[in-house]
Amino acid sequence: MPPETPAHGTDRFDDDDYPAYTMGRAAEMLGATPAFLRALGEHRLITPLRSEGGHRRYSRYQLRIAGRARELVDSGTPIESACRIIILEDQLEEAQRINEELREQGREKPLA
Repeated sequence: MPPETPAHGTDRFDDDDYPAYTMGRAAEMLGATPAFLRALGEHRLITPLRSEGGHRRYSRYQLRIAGRARELVDSGTPIESACRIIILEDQLEEAQRINEELREQGREKPLA
């Protein structure tokens, strides 16, 4: 069966959200253990997709998040705290993005 090709003709492996990496490969790329990746899932930092056989699969986006967690843990931050920090950083970034969009919309409105 040939692999599916996205409508835009790009390769799925160019998609940051495509779950291209097995747990073993993801752990190897991060220089971590599979247990570390499982712990990130337990703390709800990342939720890997599952293959038809039930195996965890990770995207490049998830690996970047896991890499950030690894940096924090390697610098002495407990894994639970590292996960919370990254979640809060993500929420802050989203709030700042929304605030900027609202500011832009306010600038576009004509004065009465």
